[in-house]
Amino acid sequence: MKTAMIKIGLAALLCTSAAFGALAEEFTKGIVNKVDTKAKKVTIKHEDLKNLDMPAMTMVFRVEDPALLERLKEGSNIEFVAERVNGKLTVTEVK
Repeated sequence: MKTAMIKIGLAALLCTSAAFGALAEEFTKGIVNKVDTKAKKVTIKHEDLKNLDMPAMTMVFRVEDPALLERLKEGSNIEFVAERVNGKLTVTEVK
């Protein structure tokens, strides 16, 4: 009986964790102003970043994944996820 309760509790915890993970990855619309591949940075004019509690503005983000940088072109409309990674604002996903 105890084992069944533990399994149910773990299943509920995993489902809750997955739901919070999905909420954290909220995409924001923006326009790419500049791509600096050497510095691994991109300048984006973006809408409100709700997950970071930031108003709409133009700012520079780090991009750790070189594959993401290759997909970013100046003047293009994008949807992206920005998060704090090691204290730096970083683009982690683009669609």
